[in-house]
Amino acid sequence: MTNDELSSEERILRALRRQEPDRVPHFEWVVDKKVRSALLPGCASHTEFAVRMGHDAVLAEVSFLRERVGPGTWKTEWGYVVQDSEEEHGIEIESPLRSLEDLDRYSPPHLQERWRYEAIEKAVELFAGKKAVIVHLNDVFSLPRYFLGYENLLMAIAADTQLVRALVDMSVELNLVMAREVAARGVKIVYTGDDYAGESGPLMSPSHFRELFAPALSRVVAGFKELGLLAIKHTDGNLWPIIDMIVDSGIDCLDPIDPMAGMDLGEVKAKYGSRIALKGNVDCSRLMTFGSPVEVERATMDALRKGAPGGGYILSSSNSIHSSVKPENYMAMLRTLAEHGRYPIRL
Repeated sequence: MTNDELSSEERILRALRRQEPDRVPHFEWVVDKKVRSALLPGCASHTEFAVRMGHDAVLAEVSFLRERVGPGTWKTEWGYVVQDSEEEHGIEIESPLRSLEDLDRYSPPHLQERWRYEAIEKAVELFAGKKAVIVHLNDVFSLPRYFLGYENLLMAIAADTQLVRALVDMSVELNLVMAREVAARGVKIVYTGDDYAGESGPLMSPSHFRELFAPALSRVVAGFKELGLLAIKHTDGNLWPIIDMIVDSGIDCLDPIDPMAGMDLGEVKAKYGSRIALKGNVDCSRLMTFGSPVEVERATMDALRKGAPGGGYILSSSNSIHSSVKPENYMAMLRTLAEHGRYPIRL
């Protein structure tokens, strides 16, 4: 690092505060092990990959136990069952709750046990002041989905709002317990991975989002802020019908500005760039999977052109570097960033 070059941590912090750092920062929520192994044979973990590839952030998780309950299936401490998939994360196939009566009898994991945060403590010890340590939590949708099941939750949004409110309130409470624990360990940034939308639009009507989810989202984000945490909000899909409510919640950054769902980075930057930072949005669903390095280079240049001016921008894929992404396409994105991502931006 040269004398005038920022640390990766400060680079991310400045971007989240909507300032211009020395260059546009980069990191990914997930780089699948197939891509990691192709680019760095023998690479043992996502953290090792992030360090060796020069990412500006490392990710850490609160630890939870799980037990095998069948071939490729695991029951988590939360009570839901996941099935292994081709990706590194599983698919939920069974949930513990069906009704308010089930919820009354439900006991979540005890969240203040120190061992749950040992990996986070280690990350802070190794990287504080060097790379941004970002911890994954949730806000108002993922835990209710795990507790109730995806289809059952969507039906309950229309037919059982009392149950949905109770699940959302519990999600806020539990995530703020974890947020207090991670803030006490020196973490400065959290991100929430709850997806609210698909390519065609939100998973619920804007009126249901306004009634059942938006107030709780504002509460949990306010709780993060009271702890001194910066909050990155991840959600794929077409957010236009609900984006005002998401921005109004007080988040610091929105990710990934999904291009395949009609979310134009330049338009989002023009409308909301004075209030929030942005992260994204080189298409990983089609372009980085089926396209060429030249096409990825062009898309990366376009993302830099739209997102980088004035600061407040983190370049990344439009979701993750999943198992089908061509390694050479990911490298094309990184090369383009290295060549053209230094401030002042001149494209």
